[in-house]
Amino acid sequence: MKRAGPLITLFAGLLLGMFMLSLNATTGEPASTSPDRTAASAPASPPASPVPPTGPAASPPAQPRVPAVRSPSPTPPADARYAGRTRDDRASVAITLREGKAVAYYCDGRTQEAWLRGDVAADGSMRLRSKAGATLDGTVHDDRVDGTVTVRNAGHPFTAARASGPAGVYRATTEVRGTKVDGGWIVLQNGRQIGIVSRDGEPGAAPPIDPRTGAVTIDGEQVTARPVTP
Repeated sequence: MKRAGPLITLFAGLLLGMFMLSLNATTGEPASTSPDRTAASAPASPPASPVPPTGPAASPPAQPRVPAVRSPSPTPPADARYAGRTRDDRASVAITLREGKAVAYYCDGRTQEAWLRGDVAADGSMRLRSKAGATLDGTVHDDRVDGTVTVRNAGHPFTAARASGPAGVYRATTEVRGTKVDGGWIVLQNGRQIGIVSRDGEPGAAPPIDPRTGAVTIDGEQVTARPVTP
């Protein structure tokens, strides 16, 4: 009877263990030694989207400034000399251009003359005036100047061709034997000369000049006529 006690105790423990296993299987609870499958089956979180930059770095890069292209400024016609006749062939006109300025001389070789000055526009147009009120309206072309001289309310259309060599306009202002002398000359391309010499304001036909030197004899005294520029 003493040996039956341990056997009974062992048998009771086996029954208790089998009962516990049956209970776990019935309730569906996993054994404590089973791995945690919940964490393994959970889907991975997507990576966080990059945060767009803010502040000055978010602004687009500044574009380089392209300098504005400036149109070249218009320039007046080139320096030149012109000489010609009026349309009625009664007078001559000579014009000298220099750095956008012009001086002109109108002369009929007898009693009527006018010295005129003014500016030349970039388009070649000009309006010259004399101290006495005469005007010259003209336009510079490639090889000539076309225009009209108005003297004492009378208009005189003219064409003056580009001059070369000694052709052009000359002037001498001096005093001869106590008399104030003012002379003007136009030398045309063919060598013809037209001029007036005023003595104390009284006009008269001018003696010829030497175009190479400008030398001219007035009332027995030699003086020098020089090319006129603006």
